[in-house]
Amino acid sequence: MEQGNGTGWQLEEFSFERRFDQRGAMRWMQANWSASFLFSALYAALVFAGRHYMKPRPRMNLRRPLVLWSLCLAVFSIVGAVRTGSYMLHVLTTLGFRRSVCDQSFYSGPVSRFWAYAFVLSKAPELGDTAFVVLRKQKLLFLHWYHHITVLLYSWYSYKDMVAGGGWFMTMNYGVHALMYSYYAARAAGLRVPRPFAVLITSAQLAQMAMGLTVSALVYRWLQHGDCPSRLDNITWAALMYLSYLLLFSNFFYHTYLQRRPAPADKTAKAE
Repeated sequence: MEQGNGTGWQLEEFSFERRFDQRGAMRWMQANWSASFLFSALYAALVFAGRHYMKPRPRMNLRRPLVLWSLCLAVFSIVGAVRTGSYMLHVLTTLGFRRSVCDQSFYSGPVSRFWAYAFVLSKAPELGDTAFVVLRKQKLLFLHWYHHITVLLYSWYSYKDMVAGGGWFMTMNYGVHALMYSYYAARAAGLRVPRPFAVLITSAQLAQMAMGLTVSALVYRWLQHGDCPSRLDNITWAALMYLSYLLLFSNFFYHTYLQRRPAPADKTAKAE
């Protein structure tokens, strides 16, 4: 058992969480965060080259690889949501909402430090989601690839500075991904998932974006008081990112679930 940085929080750590070198991880990210631009450029090039390559070719099935891929990401997200959620719940109930937004111990505390770093690193392999869209010749939404690129860039950019609000951003995303990838795994396995579950996922995504905007606004407000460590440029990018997501997901929700026309049961947007 170990105690979290000034929060009084205690939770038994797994051995891999205990061995995690947070300082080394932070040094690596500070030196290499700009590699996210290279990953994003390669991703965009491969996505559109892949679409061109697949245009005259038949769609691939890929059902089994997609089940395995989605199931792995679902398990990762569920565990991440439980581990980070336990930390955030403790801070909320013992120290209050403001501390949960502004406290930096999420990046360095027992348990949460590993899952914070795992979160930002996971945004690179998650780009692989799009390979299934391209190879199966599904409709590639602007929301899909725009979201993947911007989340990767912002996550790596922000982690190196341990900015306020990160605990909320990461925990919410873990939770949404736990639902979303579980849904995709079930669909890929051929299970019939009730339509309301897809509606629930997109509603959770909308709530995540609205809360992301709220947290960004509060960080800006409390930054002026000197107890909410961040930078104006980071807050600006976060607010613009979450606002664009909110608008895009709202548009998706309307056209998928509210417009008077049949909509595919498995058409949910992938959020980060």
